Amino acid sequence: MKINVTSKLVMFIFISRSKPTSMIKLYIIGICILIIAIIANGVIVKVGLKSWYDFIELLSNNGWNAFIQINIIDYLWLFIGYPLVLSLGYLIGEKLYHAIS
Repeated sequence: MKINVTSKLVMFIFISRSKPTSMIKLYIIGICILIIAIIANGVIVKVGLKSWYDFIELLSNNGWNAFIQINIIDYLWLFIGYPLVLSLGYLIGEKLYHAIS
């Protein structure tokens, strides 16, 4: 496979501009989001809300009828609450990165 000069230049610029610290920052943020997601999934199981795993299982078992089987609270959690909670993980990760750097 031949790589033309433009591709080499783009790869060089991308590699030379990326810094190891940005990779560490992304890793820390990713770990924080993962921890928050695990905690959130554990809490919603105790509360009785549907998780994405439950929703996907309903979809695979019941098809489009799954949308009828979940209530408004589950919709609010899945499409508003869960993304907001995960964004909290991002904010925590960013603050943690700035605290240690």
